[in-house]
Amino acid sequence: MSLSEELIKIIKTRRTIRQFRAEAIDQSVLIECIDCARVAPSARNLQPLEYCLVTEPDLVAEIFPLLKWAGYIAPDGNPRDGQHPIGYLVVLVNKDLMQSRHANDAGAAIENFILAAWAHGIGTCWIASVERLKLRPLLEIPEKYEIDSVIAFGFPAESPVLETASEIRYWKDAEKVLHVPKKPMNTILHFNHWNRPERS
Repeated sequence: MSLSEELIKIIKTRRTIRQFRAEAIDQSVLIECIDCARVAPSARNLQPLEYCLVTEPDLVAEIFPLLKWAGYIAPDGNPRDGQHPIGYLVVLVNKDLMQSRHANDAGAAIENFILAAWAHGIGTCWIASVERLKLRPLLEIPEKYEIDSVIAFGFPAESPVLETASEIRYWKDAEKVLHVPKKPMNTILHFNHWNRPERS
């Protein structure tokens, strides 16, 4: 498989994971994934993002109830006992460097981390619904940093299925398999002009 084919496979097979195996991940692998986040595009190259990697088991357990999981199918989509994430990456924005495009920076960096993790077989769940007022003192995060989001990670204990559908709500079937719909290509791609869907 060529490098381009491998990259496209990583992108297209990545799904959000919310059930994880209780299996440790080598810290050097996680640092490599964070390094991939570090080199992502940044508006004006201000690089306002910093990261807090949390893998200490007791601290990981304290963070878990501060996060909200799978809103469409809660609580059925929540990680089950014994299948909680083994760690978190907390994404922080330095307010001294924050500008109107910092959310773009975060999206690019986080996607780099997520794809690098998936290349190592590590599943992730990008979580924006976070009890930030409780997380800040727990991790002793200075006030000069805004908590953007939290990425849960671990080796997957589930295999979500990609569906092509206009529906946006994901669901679990009778066997508890997660199905994730993505809009069909012909509903989102426009060629040259808005109302000319034909290829040219």
